[in-house]
Amino acid sequence: MVVETTDGDARAGLITTSRGVIETPVFMPVGTRAAVKTLDTGDLERLDAPIVLANTYHLMERPGADLVEQMGGLHRFMDWSGHLLTDSGGYQIFSLRPKISEDGATFKSVYDGSAVHLTPERSVRIQEQLGADIAMVLDVCPALPSEPDVQRRAVDLTLQWANRSKAAHSRQGQAQFGIVQGGVSPELRAESAKGTVEVGFDGYAVGGLSVGEDRSEMIPALAAATACLPADKPRYFMGLGDPVGLVEAVANGIDMFDCVLPTRLARHGTALSGEGRLNLKNLRFRSDEQPIDPNFDHPLSSRFSRAYVRHLLNTNELTAGRIITLHNLAWLAEFTAQMRLSIQQGTFQSFRQKVLADWA
Repeated sequence: MVVETTDGDARAGLITTSRGVIETPVFMPVGTRAAVKTLDTGDLERLDAPIVLANTYHLMERPGADLVEQMGGLHRFMDWSGHLLTDSGGYQIFSLRPKISEDGATFKSVYDGSAVHLTPERSVRIQEQLGADIAMVLDVCPALPSEPDVQRRAVDLTLQWANRSKAAHSRQGQAQFGIVQGGVSPELRAESAKGTVEVGFDGYAVGGLSVGEDRSEMIPALAAATACLPADKPRYFMGLGDPVGLVEAVANGIDMFDCVLPTRLARHGTALSGEGRLNLKNLRFRSDEQPIDPNFDHPLSSRFSRAYVRHLLNTNELTAGRIITLHNLAWLAEFTAQMRLSIQQGTFQSFRQKVLADWA
């Protein structure tokens, strides 16, 4: 990664892969099962999304990595020429209360209830079959809060699995990222980051945060991790998508993000805007002729009035979720672009303060 400009710890840079270049900071829409909810690949192209995230666990279950490989890999399967990052599925797996051993994780499939055993090596192999541009190692992602011994074991196993994942990885042109764990303990975060860097990866992610903990706990843990990560490698905060969280993470040296928040909010009628979150089901929008966000003009969503979108929501038309999803992703892309510009212009701190005030 080339860091072009900094403003404090905030970075504007370029990530180069075998597929091309990604400008940072960057938000990655989540296409869990090889599709972003309610959208198709053409929509993602019109949104100018440089990179999309897909989920290893769900794709290995349905349709199966062998089929995706047979179909020419995930890019061809989706007809997507942009970048793809595949999560290892660690977060999803740990929501299923798996049995954890040094070998791997055993859990019940959400699709048919059958027993599934996933090892670090199998996760690597599946992601090589999928053909993602960036693949994540399998990590141990405990809930917060957790007892200190639970976090201690997660850090130790994640590091063991990182070594095994590195040894198993062989696909040319595919970058591999390590993951830092450690809960809200700055000490464990620093230890995990240092150990993961010693293994040596193409980039580094911070996992297991933004899962319900208070921001006052999250930021010190994040700062402790990023302080130990190399400046010339991408830094990825997993599962973060609210504007305040994004600006605070960028202030602590993060480059990449993903989250289901913008698409999940959209399906429930909530739009992101300069005014904060807007619940478009609200009666006050019944005859509102303004676009979703009057201060954000985007051809994919601003042609529709708040009144029209509210009507669609209240009649359960699926089009409503699609329109708001397009809006939310376009709005976040513009928000991220503005963060990048503010770093380049040396005005990031004032941008950050405005965001904190607007979204308070």
